[in-house]
Amino acid sequence: MIEIVHTGQGPLGQKMIRSAVERGSFRLAGAVDVDPAKSGREAGEFCGIEPLGVPLFRHARRRTPGPIPQVAVPTTVSGVAAFEPQLAALAKAELPAVCTCEELLFPWRRQPELARRIDQVCRDHGIACVGTGVNPGFLMDYLPSVLTGLCQEVTGVRVWRIQDASVRRVPFQQKIGAGPTLRESEAKHKAVTLRHVGLPLPESVDFLAARLGWRLDRVTESLAPVIAEREVTIGRRPIARGMAAGVFQAGRGFLGDDDVLTPTFRAAVGEPES
Repeated sequence: MIEIVHTGQGPLGQKMIRSAVERGSFRLAGAVDVDPAKSGREAGEFCGIEPLGVPLFRHARRRTPGPIPQVAVPTTVSGVAAFEPQLAALAKAELPAVCTCEELLFPWRRQPELARRIDQVCRDHGIACVGTGVNPGFLMDYLPSVLTGLCQEVTGVRVWRIQDASVRRVPFQQKIGAGPTLRESEAKHKAVTLRHVGLPLPESVDFLAARLGWRLDRVTESLAPVIAEREVTIGRRPIARGMAAGVFQAGRGFLGDDDVLTPTFRAAVGEPES
C-alpha cells in the first residue's frame, strides 16, 4: 500500500483521489488545498466518496495525524514557474512528488534555468520529482518512446490524438474554444488563448527527441480552430455551422528539412471518430 498526500482539490484532484481509492493500492495519508474555505473539510466526503478520516490542510506536511506519506501527488498548475514554489514546500517536507504539471515533463530545453533550480532543490533535500500525466506524459510522448524501443531503426514518429469534446467537462470545452464565431476564434488565436491549456506539444517533441538521441534543428507548433461543417447540438451550447467547434494543434520537430516528430492533437465538439 502506497501512502500518498494529494495537493490540489480541484476537479482533477478530486477525480484522482477517487481513482486512487478505487485502485486499492494507494491510501490517502493527507490532502492539501490552499483555499481556506476547504480547510478542515473531510477529504473523502469533499471528493464525493466515503469518509477517509483525512482532513484537508492548507500546507503540505510530512507528519500527519495518520500514516506517514511516502509521496506527494500535486495536481495544481500547468507551468513550471508556478510549480517551483510548490515543489520547494514539498521538498522542505521531504516529500517526493509525482506531478501533473504539464511543462514539467521535459523543461530542460525550453526552461533550462528553472529546470536546473528544481533539480537542485530535489538533490538538496534527497527527493525525486516526476512530471507526468495522460498528455503530456504518456499518450503522445512516453508511449511512443517505449514502442520505438522495439525498432532497430526509427526514421520518424507520427502521433495523432483525436477527441470528441462533447463528453468532456465544460471547462475543457471552453479551453479548446468551442462555441465562438470564426472572428471571435481568430481573436482568441491571436491572443494565444485558443489552445488546450497545458498541452505543450513542443515539450513532447523535446522528450521524444531526447529518448531517440536526436539533436533537432528546430521545433515548431501550429494552432488553428476546428470549424463546424454542420450544426452541432451536443456539448455545453449549440454550435452553428461556421462556428469554432474546437482546436487543432500540431508540434513539429525537424532534422534538416524533414519533420521527423509530429504529435498532432485535434479536439472538437461532435468529432466523429474520437
